[in-house]
Amino acid sequence: MAGDGDVDAIAALHADSWRRHYRGAYADAYLDGDLEHDRRTVWRARFADRSATATLVAEDQKAVVGFVHVVLDDDERWGSLVDNLHVTSGRRHAGIGTALHAAAVDAVVERARDQRLYLWVLEQNAAAQRFYRSRGGVYVETVRVGGDPARLAGAPNKWRMVWDRLR
Repeated sequence: MAGDGDVDAIAALHADSWRRHYRGAYADAYLDGDLEHDRRTVWRARFADRSATATLVAEDQKAVVGFVHVVLDDDERWGSLVDNLHVTSGRRHAGIGTALHAAAVDAVVERARDQRLYLWVLEQNAAAQRFYRSRGGVYVETVRVGGDPARLAGAPNKWRMVWDRLR
């Protein structure tokens, strides 16, 4: 489980991942701004109450190299939400994402009432879609990304992917 001391590393990795993978979906001004501060604020708030979440980190000897954040029993229809899963750019394709996804499944099996899992992935993020499909995720719908219009670039779409059977 991630601890309070991991907030800065998680925020930095989160910001770097968004800058690399969310161009075209989020406004360049937002991505090029103080995104790390923005993400740090988000993560401090998330860590203030962890009763219905699980945040797990992957570390090497030097630093956090990946993390996953799950909101347990988030939705009556879809189950628990994988809200974030990010791996350091230089460490992708090394099994870290697979291990983090497995840890998310374990957290849901151990702590959630509902044994289903879902997530959102940007329609433009084909690599993430392939990764989640390889983990058994199934595409179920496409919707427009919501949120602050000043942060968005146009009207990007996101896909909902689900896992109805975790084990």
